[in-house]
Amino acid sequence: MAGNPRLKAARIAAGYPSQQDLADALKVGVRQVRRWESATPPYPHPEQGQALVRLLGQDLESLGFVHPEGAPVDRGRRTILAAVGLAAVPTQAVAMQPATAAEDYEAVTRSHRRLYWSVAPVTLHPAAVAHATLGCALLTETAGQTRARIGTALAESYLLAGRIEFFDMREPERAKQTLLRALQAAGEADDVLIGAGILAHMAFIPAWVGDREAAVERMRAARTYARRGPASAELLAWLDAVEAECETRCGNPRTALHLIGHAEDVLARGGEHDSPEWMDWFSPVRLAAFKGNTELTAGHLPQARTTLLGVLDALGPSEEKQTTVVLGDLAAVEAAAGRPEEACGYAVRALDQLGRTWYAMGMDRVREVRRALTPHQHEQCVRDLDDRLYGWQTTVSALAR
Repeated sequence: MAGNPRLKAARIAAGYPSQQDLADALKVGVRQVRRWESATPPYPHPEQGQALVRLLGQDLESLGFVHPEGAPVDRGRRTILAAVGLAAVPTQAVAMQPATAAEDYEAVTRSHRRLYWSVAPVTLHPAAVAHATLGCALLTETAGQTRARIGTALAESYLLAGRIEFFDMREPERAKQTLLRALQAAGEADDVLIGAGILAHMAFIPAWVGDREAAVERMRAARTYARRGPASAELLAWLDAVEAECETRCGNPRTALHLIGHAEDVLARGGEHDSPEWMDWFSPVRLAAFKGNTELTAGHLPQARTTLLGVLDALGPSEEKQTTVVLGDLAAVEAAAGRPEEACGYAVRALDQLGRTWYAMGMDRVREVRRALTPHQHEQCVRDLDDRLYGWQTTVSALAR
């Protein structure tokens, strides 16, 4: 490799395939990069040298530069990953990964994203956590665009693990710590959009126990991050939907309905930006599901029934978890309307679905319906529901989680 092979190799490994790409990142002319990659590279000016070290993850001596006065160079590289259990690693002791490491790591992250909708949560969760551990290690061995891409994929892996812990395993304290790690990884990548997604998920945790102030604070941060990036209409509408869910949980369904109306307007207007690849949990149908639950909480039973039936018809065959929740909400509508047989019918259908695809949020909905049916507990349909709800398989599965 002619010229300065060390700098060229580090540039390519950091995700800058051409000299022009690195020049753009450094905000210098490509001629300057060309000189640095020559056989006799001039020593960079201090600010340029610091930028090179930051982008490429190695000290100037390792990049092929010789200080004219033989001054010592800073070989250390600190990272906020120390906060999640990985201490700073001296750069010269680390073998830098090639640029392909980002593509390989992202491929597994995408696979986990798809598997979430079909694989049992307790089976997928250890794989997601192990993949996140690998991502933390890779961050200390990469730089530049390669490091940023791995950081975003790492944030998504932690986000997936946190979602499983909260929605599927019902472990909010554990989810809180995992989502914090996700946010730190997003910071390493400087990816504001996934940061917004993580912060919105963090808002669910206090909202579930009625802590509106903490939930609103996290939503405010999520919206701030979304404004910093090219947020899509779907992302902005989803933030409205999350805040609506929080308000509903905190006893403010009227405010929630206003937020959902705003989300519907945002989706109707559309936007010029595409949604991030990782945001696969939201659509107009999912927004309608939020709306139906909020209408139920507000006591608007005819509207809730109409909305939820429309959602049930529109959900695809792969959306088993959401189907369970919608069936539970329809059961709750009928229970509130004083129609126990219809309520039990939907609850049994939800249990059938839970037998195929477990979802803790869906089981919570069924249990809430059973409590609402206490005045009708001597009727045969409710007794039949109890036989299903407290059968050996259902009881053991529920308590094991």
